[in-house]
Amino acid sequence: MSAHVVLDGRTLDAATVIAVAIGRAAVVLDETGRKRMAASARAAEEIVARQLVYGRNTGVGANRTETVAIDDREGHGLRLLRSHAGGIGELLPEEQVRAMLTVRVNQLLAGGAGVPPVFADVLAAALNAGAYPAVHEFGAIGTGDLTALAETGLVMHGERPWLGAVGPAPITMAPGDALALMSSNALTIGLSALAWRKVRDLVAATHVVTGLSFMAVDASLEPYAERVHRARPHPGQVHVAARMRALLGTPPRAPARIQDPYGYRCFPQVHGLAVDAVDGLEQVLAVEVNAAAENPLISAEDDDAYHHGGFHCAHLGMALDTMRLALLHTGQLSTARLSTLTEPGFTSQRAFLAEGATGSSGIMILEYSAHSALAEVRSMAQPASLGHAVVSRGVEDHSSFAFQSARQTLRSAAAFRLALACELVAAVRALRLRAIEPDPDSIIGTAYRLVDKTLDPDMTDRSLSPDVQVAAALLDRLAEV
Repeated sequence: MSAHVVLDGRTLDAATVIAVAIGRAAVVLDETGRKRMAASARAAEEIVARQLVYGRNTGVGANRTETVAIDDREGHGLRLLRSHAGGIGELLPEEQVRAMLTVRVNQLLAGGAGVPPVFADVLAAALNAGAYPAVHEFGAIGTGDLTALAETGLVMHGERPWLGAVGPAPITMAPGDALALMSSNALTIGLSALAWRKVRDLVAATHVVTGLSFMAVDASLEPYAERVHRARPHPGQVHVAARMRALLGTPPRAPARIQDPYGYRCFPQVHGLAVDAVDGLEQVLAVEVNAAAENPLISAEDDDAYHHGGFHCAHLGMALDTMRLALLHTGQLSTARLSTLTEPGFTSQRAFLAEGATGSSGIMILEYSAHSALAEVRSMAQPASLGHAVVSRGVEDHSSFAFQSARQTLRSAAAFRLALACELVAAVRALRLRAIEPDPDSIIGTAYRLVDKTLDPDMTDRSLSPDVQVAAALLDRLAEV
């Protein structure tokens, strides 16, 4: 297990969610956060004694007008968990559930849920033990991950088993604790953090892959000139141009054309959108992972309960939708560059970078495969926020569908990785055939050596599927050069 992280309800970020969910970093709870939880729990108990509080002594959803009878309150929370644990579909993989648990612990430490510190203690203990609840894939529509967290609550209560390892002992929940646990988008936020990390690394790797294609066709560095981008200084565009200048240094060969196709010439303008979208999602996540967004918000500071809509995930859903659309445009440039690598007029080699017998196909099929993967990216770019649902007898009459957007983003990233890997295979093949080796002391030279020594050197006609898989795996390392 790697070094520990401290969760305090205030300073969690997406990278730390990844460290716990995938890196299995140990979780330590900040004592100040636990004190906030304790104060909120005491306030909740006092407030419920004097007034109606949604979900604690009333029904939920359209049943909000029904007051729970005093003699029925003892089992009210457990009934809520059982009735809402209606997730359907396949079980989610462990890393996705761990991301959810990490987010939920930290949100609870923000001190607005009105549940005691033992809730955070149990979830943290489960993370550290490698235990996790069985959570079904479908049930959320962007206004609270009710089914996933109800399933989690039943595991915490001891009614369902932990998966993966021996989990913490069951806890007893007060009548109002069930809704407080469920009132969160922790699963959606956790999935979004995983998607952010995957897309962030792919966006970084795209600079390197584009640089290798640039050198393979003797493209012009002029479109990346600092003066050009000072004249139109969108942040992502400026960043991409600067990154390309740093990667490429002084190209070893003069430009072959006065002006290159858009895949090279407009790369900063188009890819800059993806850079901005990744940064934008990271900023939204920084708010969401530390938010006390439970409804009602139990405020120990002014001894009151606030009924509100802070659980609505509109910001997150929109940020995810934007990032997927930006990723599609970046992918379109990648397939455009791949097409130039099949053309003798750009590479001075045989069509499709063929080698060997006359009529050999070379990388011909990579165009088809890349466009097939890009079609998936295009399908996933459809904004989930276009969806609409009216549920619970019309009381809950708008949904962000952020959960669907997060899942679409994970699928989009997986398909984009394969499309970009096709370009990488083609670019390195062109450099090999042209006997162009980037300056070994340059950043692009370091990247080229890594890929060149890893990819199969055989350029006769054969299946290129293994090459693409190898290249896809290398992209994470290229993101770090």
